[in-house]
Amino acid sequence: MDWLSENWVLIVLGVIVVLVALWWLVGSGKRVEADKPAQTLDKREEVSPVVTGPAVAPVDVPPPVEVEPLKPEPEALVEPIHPIPAGAPDELTRMKGVGPKVAALLNGLGVTRFDQIAAWSDADVARVDGQLGAFKGRIARDQWIEQARLLAAGDTAGYEAKFGKLG
Repeated sequence: MDWLSENWVLIVLGVIVVLVALWWLVGSGKRVEADKPAQTLDKREEVSPVVTGPAVAPVDVPPPVEVEPLKPEPEALVEPIHPIPAGAPDELTRMKGVGPKVAALLNGLGVTRFDQIAAWSDADVARVDGQLGAFKGRIARDQWIEQARLLAAGDTAGYEAKFGKLG
């Protein structure tokens, strides 16, 4: 009994190893049967189609008409909101609600500076908003004109007091 009480941990581990090995062998046997190829199908007789009824006269088919390949329609030319101002463009993504995609859309419209956005009229807002696609409504919702006025004036403290920390 002394040997058994000293080595009971080794005996339990041995039993566990044997059980795991059996479980693995039983599981692998099932996979081997599933991997066997399916039995071949019996050879089928080839059947030729049977045509019944009167013979069909050949039909005159006109020659194919050559069609010019479709060209993608050019995107509508967008007239800039205001002439592109001289000087380096501003980082429009500093404004809340203007990410890289929106900034690219605005640049395509000729909008590159905060002072341009700050000077927008209601007509300008409506025109740009109509060209923002999925981003429509952000001009008013994110108050771009007010943000642009503060940023164009260099009023960082005023901007951060109203719109939060600049990134």
